Amino acid sequence: MKIAVVGGGSTYTPELVSGVPRLDVDELALHDIDAERLEIVGGMAKRMLDRAGFAGELVLTAELDRALADADFVVTQIRVGGQAARLHDETFPLAYGCIGQETTGAGGLAKALRTVPVVLEIAEQAPEDAWIVDFTNPVGIVTRALLDAGHRAVGLCNVAITFQRRFARLLEVQPERVLVNQVGLNHLTWVRSVQLDGGDVLPELLAEHGEMLAEELELPLRLLEELGAIPSYYLRYFYAHDEVLREQLDGVPRAQTVAEIEGELLRLYRDPSLVEPPALLGQRGGAFYSEAAVGLIRSLSGREPAVHEIDIRNDGTLAGLADDDVVEVPARVDSDGPVPLPQDSLAPELLGLVQHVVAYERLAARAAVSRDLEDVKKALLAHPLIGQDEMVEGLMERFARVVPT
Repeated sequence: MKIAVVGGGSTYTPELVSGVPRLDVDELALHDIDAERLEIVGGMAKRMLDRAGFAGELVLTAELDRALADADFVVTQIRVGGQAARLHDETFPLAYGCIGQETTGAGGLAKALRTVPVVLEIAEQAPEDAWIVDFTNPVGIVTRALLDAGHRAVGLCNVAITFQRRFARLLEVQPERVLVNQVGLNHLTWVRSVQLDGGDVLPELLAEHGEMLAEELELPLRLLEELGAIPSYYLRYFYAHDEVLREQLDGVPRAQTVAEIEGELLRLYRDPSLVEPPALLGQRGGAFYSEAAVGLIRSLSGREPAVHEIDIRNDGTLAGLADDDVVEVPARVDSDGPVPLPQDSLAPELLGLVQHVVAYERLAARAAVSRDLEDVKKALLAHPLIGQDEMVEGLMERFARVVPT
């Protein structure tokens, strides 16, 4: 087996590398266009793999063809434009009265427009039968674009596995016994049931730990109880819009904090004595990324079929959405690919928001490929965090300057 990681100079990479010894890998290729980051992170990866007794070959390369050649799995974890672009995405919408966030709203669209063409170029150079595992945000839009272009692709996010590990700790059981039924779109999901050995314990979790869970999500417990579900923390942008906007106008952008964390992580990775991911990596985000990615690859390779929370075509899974929409749902995965688990219909208060956002995602994916400013404008109009004509007109002045046609 060969795994190619595009964006191998990411500070996330040691998190992924920590799980590689659990795979029967002959070659792990790390690719990055930033030679310095690749050298630093690659050195850290080599020390980790040496310590684990990894028998395969580690390749560090700036040549994409070399990285992708004969790859069975291509993991994409790139950030086009780096942290500077993220800071821009999180701040420019504020001037127009919009929430600034790198995966949703106006900032998310800006990121999609930059990112989708690059990921598609990468996928075109990958072997035709390779599985593309996309961890690059915005995952739902990027995965839709990959599937629309005919690639074998699944999107991967760490939100569900983070919930799984959190619930397992609260229930004092091993994570493998817990199945989180989280459904919706990437970064727009709700946990509708939590299966422990086949029985739903979500009511128990809400009754015994609801206050703590609500506090962690920065949402009122009353809302969780009324929904009968636990929303992803990204739902706060929708459920507490005005509060979030006030916080962003007065606070420090998350991008600035992440840039500082990344700088310190790279400094730590330079230490030749460091052979395991430092605790600071937990503050970067992407918790349990290794477990999620490694588990998915094991299943796709046929070594360990299992249920994974992934982004795939709807194909009738969620009523009220088109078959070609990309949804985030639990799916049983083996060497033949993913098969989504059957799902009850979404409650109207969930379905309405999902339909609104999935329409935006369809338009965003189209705009990222067409480079047509009319498609960009329609995507902005469709997004529930934007939607007002005057606001969209102001944003379009910005997008017209940055979207190459």
